[in-house]
Parts: sequence; C-alpha cells; structure tokens
Amino acid sequence: MAETKTKPTEVTADAFIDAVADPVRREDAKVVRAMMERLTGEPPRMWGPSIVGFGSYDYRYDSGHQGTSCRLGFSPRKAELVLYVLTGEPEQAPQLARLGKHKTGKACLYVRKLADVDLAVLEEIARGTLAFMDARYPRNARSPSSM
Repeated sequence: MAETKTKPTEVTADAFIDAVADPVRREDAKVVRAMMERLTGEPPRMWGPSIVGFGSYDYRYDSGHQGTSCRLGFSPRKAELVLYVLTGEPEQAPQLARLGKHKTGKACLYVRKLADVDLAVLEEIARGTLAFMDARYPRNARSPSSM
C-alpha cells in the first residue's frame, strides 16, 4: 500500500506564508491562518510542501488505507486559496449558498480572494467542520507536533 505523502514537516507555516508571491494571497493566508488557529486552539503546522494544517486525526478507510492528517487546513495556491473545510454533509449547502463567490471539490473550498466571501460564513463552515471532525474522529493524545 502506498505511503501517505502529506505529512507534517519542519518548515514553519509563517515562513511558507511569508514566501507566497502574490501579496493578496499572502495576506488572505495570514487571515485564514489566524482564524483556524483561533478556532482549533492548535498552532499551524506544514503538512507536505503546501498545506498549512491545524490539529490532527487518525483515519482508516474500508480499503484498509490509514494515516494521519490535519483536522482543518488550507493552501494559498497560485490560482486560488484552497480551504480543506468541506465535510460532504448536506448541512453545509445553506452555508455555501450564503458564502459568496467560490467553487467546491469533494473536501475543498476554492476561493480566489477572501474579499469575495463572507468571512463570518467561512468561520461558520470551519466551526461546523471541526464539530463534524470531533464527532467522527474524537481528539486523541497524538498531535502533529508529537510525530
């Protein structure tokens, strides 16, 4: 079975964010970083080369694949800000309808710039995702910093 490539690294999230070339994307990343740190109570940690993650959880799929990932995260990519905050649950649909200009993937929310969305709704989505994660994957003693 293939090993998961997205693991905690020693690169600091601040160094990564400070190196984001686009000034709008860099400032948006700082805002999202602060929000997710406040909501999770966890410091940011780089997961792989481009994901800023908060907290961790252990998962195991029916296929037998298992690993550890961040509870919430984001990546300030060149084209857009990618937020790992979607659960796939229908309860998020009304929130997404109120969010503003965005696109979605299976677990990803894509935003060109934070000015296009309602930050209060984005925070509501992130809080709901944390509640979903806490119910499905109860917090454990392991954290990315202890790996």
